[in-house]
Amino acid sequence: MTAHILRPHTVVGDHKVTTAEIADDVSAHHADHPRLRALLRVIGNSGVQTRYFTRPLDSPTVSGTTDVGERGRIAFADSLAMAERAAVSALDAAGLAPSDVDAIVTTHTTSWTVPNLDVHLVSRLGLRPDVRRVALSTVACPGGTQALIRAADLLAARPGSKVLVVAAEVLSSIYHHSDTGIESMIYKALFGDAAAATVVTDTPLGPGLAIDDTYEYVLPDSLERQRGRMATDGIHFDSTKQVLAAVTDVMPRLLEWLGPRQLDFAVLHPGSPRIIADTIAALRLDEHAARHSTDTLSHEGNLGGVSILRVLERTHADPPADGAEGAAVAFGPGFAAAALRCRWQA
Repeated sequence: MTAHILRPHTVVGDHKVTTAEIADDVSAHHADHPRLRALLRVIGNSGVQTRYFTRPLDSPTVSGTTDVGERGRIAFADSLAMAERAAVSALDAAGLAPSDVDAIVTTHTTSWTVPNLDVHLVSRLGLRPDVRRVALSTVACPGGTQALIRAADLLAARPGSKVLVVAAEVLSSIYHHSDTGIESMIYKALFGDAAAATVVTDTPLGPGLAIDDTYEYVLPDSLERQRGRMATDGIHFDSTKQVLAAVTDVMPRLLEWLGPRQLDFAVLHPGSPRIIADTIAALRLDEHAARHSTDTLSHEGNLGGVSILRVLERTHADPPADGAEGAAVAFGPGFAAAALRCRWQA
């Protein structure tokens, strides 16, 4: 059984924020920081020119000091609004009514809520009450790829199903001036807010990726490399210097799974310039093959679990040749990888 992914549809936050504005905000809040020049230098080298937040940069839930409850409430409300818009666009483009959806897979990490995004979308979209649901709530950056894997699993179990995949993240909610380390400053520059949705079926409804196989891997003893931390002012995202080598540490197992055949294209998580460069080099592809990831990072930033769907949306606008063989790859906390072996089907 082959799973087919239609063109994703992405919705970004309403407020465009430039990297210069991020740098000015950091300078204003950390004028006495002993490494301010170095911090501004790494912010400028983040590979991001613009990103979009659901709230203005100076709002209480972004650059302010709102507590965890208010940050979480706002982040989830904004995530849900974007997710609904993206899902409606994806269903309309596929020519499907909400009643046609047999299963929904969601991924959302940037706020805590019960019920989760999946149950809210059943109501918001008017999905059938008996729709099957998979809710991924702490996957973070690999979330979009992981959701596509779960969609393929659902199709294998129940052929003929139509699976709606939705990812939503409000990463501006983890922008904290109480985090003063260099890694945290990099994340202030990297992250943006967005939602994306796509439809996955076992009969192609249009051009897109055909999934031939899927892969999941957790790097041993890597729990501290990237992790979330809950505090009174919200969710924080921490990492150690070891995370810089994490892609290199994971790639041997990933390459073993992919096999020796040379790939024609790749859909890569735009986690940072180094993540893109290390992955594309390991796959023996050139910078042109990474253009959709680089453009996503530059214009919208690292969108967490939404990122891979946004990169795939860009791939539809400038696709590989029919039958080209490729891979979709994403990485995230503690250090984990999720990947698809796929073909482009025109």
